[in-house]
Amino acid sequence: MPFNLPILLTWIRVALIPICVAVFFLPDSILLLHSRNVVGAGIFALAAATDWLDGFLARKLGQTSAFGAFLDPVADKLIVAAALILLVQLGRTEGWMAMIIIGREITISALREWMAGMGNRNSVAVAYIGKLKTAAQMLAITLLLYDGALLPGIDARWLGNFSMYVAVILTLWSMVYYLQMAAKEFAGKKIDV
Repeated sequence: MPFNLPILLTWIRVALIPICVAVFFLPDSILLLHSRNVVGAGIFALAAATDWLDGFLARKLGQTSAFGAFLDPVADKLIVAAALILLVQLGRTEGWMAMIIIGREITISALREWMAGMGNRNSVAVAYIGKLKTAAQMLAITLLLYDGALLPGIDARWLGNFSMYVAVILTLWSMVYYLQMAAKEFAGKKIDV
């Protein structure tokens, strides 16, 4: 298993998952709700930033690796799924939104694995729509974890749920896109299921 700065950042993102979740279960005697929201949103935002930074550094430093390419999306999916489940439990977003996003992540991960097994992983490589989807999810989740006033008249929960609707639309759009790319590979080939 290779070890470099981009992979270290990805491991840090994985380690931040339980910390981010645990903050919201601290009693008021340790941390009041507003402070839990600020700290939890800050931890999540830091983790989201490492998602961009590890990929940038891997390319800039020439430290891309098969292991890094495997670990990075796993870390992304873990932190998004954990945060979405937490937000549903906290009553800050709808369960159906979380199910769509988590379901899409599982579906596309399985599709990528299947395509890789067929030697066609590049047909479902990350596309721009996938990057937009991730950005919308990270923004929505950060806002919903914060759950306070951003500016007079601008509420983080309202803006976060609006962003979540955008994220769900982009999630479905990107899933259709990746399924279409895979379908082109399947056309005319005998597929063993």
